[in-house]
Amino acid sequence: MAKVVTFGEIMLRLAPPGYLRFVQADSFEATYGGGEANVAVSLANFGVDAAFVTKLPKHEIGQAAVNSLRRFGVDTSWIVRGGDRLGIYFIEKGASQRPSKVIYDRAGSSIATAQKEDFEWDKIFEGAEWFHFTGITPALGPNVAGICVEACKTAKEKGITISCDLNYRKKLWTREQAGRTMSELMKYVDVCIANEEDAEMVFGIRAEDTDISGGKLSHEGYSKVARKLADTFNLSKVAITLRSSISASDNNWAAMLYDGKECFFSKTYPVHIVDRVGGGDSFGAGLIYGLLKGMSAIEALEFAVAASCLKHSIEGDFNHVSVDEVKSLAGGDGSGRVQR
Repeated sequence: MAKVVTFGEIMLRLAPPGYLRFVQADSFEATYGGGEANVAVSLANFGVDAAFVTKLPKHEIGQAAVNSLRRFGVDTSWIVRGGDRLGIYFIEKGASQRPSKVIYDRAGSSIATAQKEDFEWDKIFEGAEWFHFTGITPALGPNVAGICVEACKTAKEKGITISCDLNYRKKLWTREQAGRTMSELMKYVDVCIANEEDAEMVFGIRAEDTDISGGKLSHEGYSKVARKLADTFNLSKVAITLRSSISASDNNWAAMLYDGKECFFSKTYPVHIVDRVGGGDSFGAGLIYGLLKGMSAIEALEFAVAASCLKHSIEGDFNHVSVDEVKSLAGGDGSGRVQR
């Protein structure tokens, strides 16, 4: 059985070629992706037994989504088949001062209409050590939020470590809805992952002396955010990614990890972006991998940040990198020289 189980929605991703705008495009590149699916693929690429759980339609497009996971060795045996459609998202990649844009077409998807009876969590979690979900999944509807609660309860009963990436999406629900629902789910969570804005958007916990739009991020401010999250929800660890946006094309990328006693900050990478979608998911997967492998807090953090840094150079949602490549970058080899 899989050591790590993730639960969420995988979607068809449609993107104009290159940096074309939606209104310019006469074709779209079709791939698949979604928060928890991205984490499962990253972990499988790192050699971890990972399973992705969702509900997909029985038709060929649903099967294509399954196949996109199987090719990387992700366990898809617990994917439920049924419902009417696969969710879709359109992504227009930004450049320079023009931001990227996402349009969702996911209402009424198979997972959004799923019911608690669809998933046998007691069987799904047999032999599992870790369960991961994101705040995107309960945002799909009260029924899916209820499924998340059932999954968390079962995982907690079995002594499985639970991680959640807050991943607030304003196009899916309001801050009030997110706060109510996620506060209930956080009762079960051991490791919380967030970006610079998530804690404020979901729980009203704002980092002091920080201007995200202006690229000013305060280490002390985020240390206080992490500690408050940990104290409020009895978390063992809190990780926060720290993105300083120079433009849509260039960012400075780093993160922090609070282990219940001390706050650790990673090195900062200047990143020229090829595709930033899935960057947070690749960080989450790297952190899970590092903690599962018994790395120290700072080692796991540096591994996670390096993995995510590399993801920004890769097209599509999935992070196609190996453990050795991540360790090489984390160890200081960021030259990008040709490997012969």
